[in-house]
Amino acid sequence: MEENFDVLILGSDFNAYYMARCYHELYNKKVDVISKKAMGVVSYSKIVNFKEVEDFENPEIFVNTLNSYANNKEVEKIVLIGTSDELVRLIIENQGKLDKKYVHNYPSLEILNKLLVKDTFYKVFEKSELDLPKTYIYPCGKSEKLDNEKIESLMYPLIIKPGNNIQYHIHKFDGMYKVYKVFSKEELENVIQKIENAGYKDNLVIQEFIPGDDCALFDSVFYCSKEKKVQLVTLAQIGLQERNPGGIGNCTLLVNGFNEHGFDEKIVEPLKAFMEKIGYQGFAEFDLKYDNRDGKYKVLEINPRQARSSYYLAAAGYNLVKYLVDDLIYKKDKPYTFMKEKIALSFVPKSVIKKYVTSIPLRNEAISLLKQGKLVNPLKYKKDKSIKRNLYLIAKDFSYKRKYKKLKW
Repeated sequence: MEENFDVLILGSDFNAYYMARCYHELYNKKVDVISKKAMGVVSYSKIVNFKEVEDFENPEIFVNTLNSYANNKEVEKIVLIGTSDELVRLIIENQGKLDKKYVHNYPSLEILNKLLVKDTFYKVFEKSELDLPKTYIYPCGKSEKLDNEKIESLMYPLIIKPGNNIQYHIHKFDGMYKVYKVFSKEELENVIQKIENAGYKDNLVIQEFIPGDDCALFDSVFYCSKEKKVQLVTLAQIGLQERNPGGIGNCTLLVNGFNEHGFDEKIVEPLKAFMEKIGYQGFAEFDLKYDNRDGKYKVLEINPRQARSSYYLAAAGYNLVKYLVDDLIYKKDKPYTFMKEKIALSFVPKSVIKKYVTSIPLRNEAISLLKQGKLVNPLKYKKDKSIKRNLYLIAKDFSYKRKYKKLKW
């Protein structure tokens, strides 16, 4: 007997679009999407029914909007999918207030806070099976002096990032970056002063810089069932990241099933052990960086959701929406799978790959997969074409060419 259910996606960025694409590829029909604002990638799409709700991330408006939506849907269940940290947190924090029709697969609030609040993450899991960068936590707005001894033990250059990303983005200022790289004590103090002056009063994470450019980065996506069993794991080497200050950390090219240092399932085994130990459920993404000094893959952070670039799972035959529906609606118990299929994902045009990917083996692999028809751009969907959308995507390609030429890290 067919279950009576539907899917609702929250958000309007790249993540929201490719989850809508996953739905359309699975059911060949439009999916409902709600967000505070329609970004171009969604607003020009023919595969979504989009609803814009002003101040949608206000908890009261969020709950009222979702409950009103559920009351008007003649289905038994609604699979709820968040596509940003803020929306995932809203779902988890307000799940007791939401209509009983809603089903989702997210971790507990306790686990969310341990992973999403970065300074807490490094403190709590310092002695876990994960390899982590050397880290120093600095509390903003408390007149505390920097511990120069600890700073010097990390050695310059250093990475600075907010411990609480949601709070950080509330206090905007000129020259605001997602992640900072500093080369001296003077630069470090200057960055901290700017952040404190903007009103941010949470912790900053100050870390050793692990040598290497974009090609030293790796992406590992997990799907853990509602029963907290790991069902799917990937490992992809990253070739390029975004080239704008707010986008650092967002991948624009990766290749799954390839690693110039040796593709080995053993790399993800400690990650799998960690997820099972903490009782995680839902999608998660590990940001890793290979440290050539000791040959270890250091965990930079764990995102408690599918990432902006996770469509490559669906492109290889592991549809993300299907995993959720099979788990939440049909209660299917899938065996553990390590996704070894070679597949490349790219948001940037071929010319950018050829010119800016520094690893020759990775660059050659990406170009080879492109020629084999195994390179996918999540935004370019043959069943979602229109004049406006085509113009938007052409402009996007041109913008990427300009950004990579102009901005280099």
